[in-house]
Amino acid sequence: MDINPNWIALIVASLSTLVVGFIWYNPKVFGTIWMNEIGMTEEKAKKANMPLIFGLSVVLAFLVSFTLMMMVMTGGGPGEMQHGIEQNMTFKHGAFHGALLGIFVVLPVVVTNGLYEQRSFKYMMVVTGYWIVSFAIMGGIINAWP
Repeated sequence: MDINPNWIALIVASLSTLVVGFIWYNPKVFGTIWMNEIGMTEEKAKKANMPLIFGLSVVLAFLVSFTLMMMVMTGGGPGEMQHGIEQNMTFKHGAFHGALLGIFVVLPVVVTNGLYEQRSFKYMMVVTGYWIVSFAIMGGIINAWP
């Protein structure tokens, strides 16, 4: 099967991680918990090079979006289960694959690192939750974009 990447969908999916992050890490959502769990202060946060952090974050999210595209466009079983066919090109199908990647790859990685770093359960769940939601949205965008 030839795969023709939809570069616009991949870029939008990559940028969606910033939108999710702005909401997820807002102090009224999980931002305060996250900051407390890592010992971040407002003063320290203000010293960060945010253009560099956001720029690299989008580049790395693009690598994820490309991987997600490969997952939602290829594979599956014969007939109706085949990926990349029109009836499976839905937001729901892509979000399902994104969530699976988050649950079965990100969660074990974040929790393993968190255990060795002696991070709190709250920290591990906030970070893992962000990635599961981000991957689901990314997968949905990539799969549903015409």
